[in-house]
Amino acid sequence: MSIATMRANLTEADIRTLVKGPSEDTRAEAAHKICRCIDEMELTADERAYAEEILHIMAGDAAALVRRALSVALKNSPKLPHEIAAKLAKDIDAIALPVIMNSPVLTDDDLIEIVRAHPPSKQIAVASRATLNEKVTGALARFAVPEAVSRALANDNALFDEEGLSASLERFSDLSVVTNTMARRGALPISVTEKLVSLVSGEVFDHLVNHHELPPQLAIEIAMGSRERATIDLVEQAVLQHDIAAFIRQINLHGRLTPSLIMRALCLGHMEFVEHALANLAGLTHQKIWLMIHDSGPLGLKAAFDRAGLPPRLYTPFRAAVDVYHQIERDGGDDDRARFRERMIERVLTLFQSIPRDDLDYLMEKLDAFDAKPARAAAL
Repeated sequence: MSIATMRANLTEADIRTLVKGPSEDTRAEAAHKICRCIDEMELTADERAYAEEILHIMAGDAAALVRRALSVALKNSPKLPHEIAAKLAKDIDAIALPVIMNSPVLTDDDLIEIVRAHPPSKQIAVASRATLNEKVTGALARFAVPEAVSRALANDNALFDEEGLSASLERFSDLSVVTNTMARRGALPISVTEKLVSLVSGEVFDHLVNHHELPPQLAIEIAMGSRERATIDLVEQAVLQHDIAAFIRQINLHGRLTPSLIMRALCLGHMEFVEHALANLAGLTHQKIWLMIHDSGPLGLKAAFDRAGLPPRLYTPFRAAVDVYHQIERDGGDDDRARFRERMIERVLTLFQSIPRDDLDYLMEKLDAFDAKPARAAAL
């Protein structure tokens, strides 16, 4: 497309209206039309230079309505020149915020400068971008108002490193809008989780300790009720750990690696927990206990069960649960774990119909992650 063709598409009337329109409304309308045209066309170098001249005219217009038309029309466009985007970002909020929140041409340095030198409304706009890297969130953590920090923390696509999270806590440890939001992030470093435990309460505390990795000693203290008021699920905590074998050793040292805990882990499909637990109790390597548990013959699992010192009355449901685990296929979908767990519980409880009533009562009492009454009724 030639510049002449481009001029024709825009029409001389549009350019004339943009420059000399009788009112702000008419100039703003022309500005919006021109911006959409520029955004949608494939431009040569010469055409791009001509388009930038027009955009500079808009950005310098005394009427806020015209500058806002430019801001809104090209807020998501890579064709908005960086110089103009940076200029718009320093304008009044009605013009600046759409660009700050969305423009792909603003650099990390631009965003950090906005966080450091501009008012809260613009800091919050930076925090509201769809994605943020650790460099920008670090600036937010150190310089922004709590509302902006909380906004970024609420977005798991805003990446925080440990330093940024710690800086947020150092500044706003007394503000629940920050601590509660941080506790609900999808992933947290273990050091940050440990700090948060003493800063949140109620449902947020329960969520924190049951969805994030905790230091083994702290997890056990919480589970035993000596640290805080919530009951932690040690099975779920173990699954979150980077070193599950070390975590299970800690559980056992504190007398918490009980047969019922191992059985609950098995019924929830956490086979890795079961393997490491039996290896710890039996004094065998994980590799050797794995071969025994998953032996297709009848002897390996029984040998592992007995070597671990588990009560004989639990062997029948234990054997049934392991068989079910091997029979259920996982499809790798997004909700694979939840659907597998549901199927596992349904199948195991169905098989429990053949278990003696005393053994079933014992098991149901121990599987305290589920409602014992409906489960017992389903097995009768």
